Amino acid sequence: MTNPAVSLLADLIRRPSVTPVEDGVLDVLEAFLSPLGFACTRLKFEGDGSYPVDNLYATRKGNHPGPHLLFAGHTDVVPPGDATAWTHDPFSGVIVDGVMWGRGATDMKSGVAAFCGAVAQLAQTGALEHGTVSLAITNDEEADAVNGTKKLMEWAEAQGEKYDFAIVGEPSSFETFGDSIKIGRRGSVSGRITVIGKQGHAAYPQRANNPMPVIAEIVRALYAPLDEGTEHFQPTNLEVTAIDTGNLASNVIPERTSMRFNVRFNDTWTGETLLAEIHRRLAEVDTRGCRVKFEQIGPISRCFISQPEGHVAHLCDVMEAFNGTRPQLSTIGGTSDARFISLYCPVVECGLIGATMHQVDERVPVADVERLAEFYADYVAKFLARESA
Repeated sequence: MTNPAVSLLADLIRRPSVTPVEDGVLDVLEAFLSPLGFACTRLKFEGDGSYPVDNLYATRKGNHPGPHLLFAGHTDVVPPGDATAWTHDPFSGVIVDGVMWGRGATDMKSGVAAFCGAVAQLAQTGALEHGTVSLAITNDEEADAVNGTKKLMEWAEAQGEKYDFAIVGEPSSFETFGDSIKIGRRGSVSGRITVIGKQGHAAYPQRANNPMPVIAEIVRALYAPLDEGTEHFQPTNLEVTAIDTGNLASNVIPERTSMRFNVRFNDTWTGETLLAEIHRRLAEVDTRGCRVKFEQIGPISRCFISQPEGHVAHLCDVMEAFNGTRPQLSTIGGTSDARFISLYCPVVECGLIGATMHQVDERVPVADVERLAEFYADYVAKFLARESA
């Protein structure tokens, strides 16, 4: 029998929920979860300089007191790009030769569908009666992430919700399902540095003050190593992503130039201590009479780590028994909504292989979706039974 996760995934893909357009995708989930005994609450958050976002919180309390497991995920997807470049319609959810095609097939409607398929199975066996299972689903992860999971978790805390452990269903595997789970993520901070000099004729540099040598020195200063890495994280790295003067003339010394950069930092730093180090390095640069301005771009994404013991170790035990091999513990990659959840409980990312995410022809083998749903069902049943024993 085909796992209900498969048909649910197709239904989710057919809703073109490009951030922040919800397009009924949360209706699909609510219609699936409500008959299973989940109390569903729809929440729209807005403000703080970002667009309004639809969110779903669903929770099911068992007949016996027990632990509380949170599953988190997102239903929004990135734009498909040129739809004519796709082998199949990006919002068709069509299955061809055992593979389902469509935007969100791996990132991460498959994770959401697989967990829902798992709880549908467990609702029939009575396994959900040993504790509480909740889902926090947002339609704002791929873009601003302002009115999504962060505010959803703040709302849940205000309702008195407390969690023992959380799983985010993001793609976390490398080559085969379950070969890796993510127990943390580096933080991220971005900035813009502007150097203001004096415009002039390139033939008369003594009458101008060229900001370009200063910006070059700033780049050199910022690229000095920040650390050597830590037990669970690779070294912090800073990348200059743009340098621009807006100068179209080859014989004019520009008045100003600006550069943008992004830093992915490990647990050596907080966002605040990292910014202090950047300011320290800027202060050591000879500005040659130019003015230097710094501007932080966007909010700081914090670094977090869930310790490998306890709930993380138990999940690894279940995965090892399920797959025959123990998953690698990883912290690589960009930011994710797990950073918001880590403030409330230990959290890991555990999902499929992300090889085609954000690409043209995003797709997932149906067998992988069924296997993920099977694993989630196995883990949730063991988590509730173990913690409530």
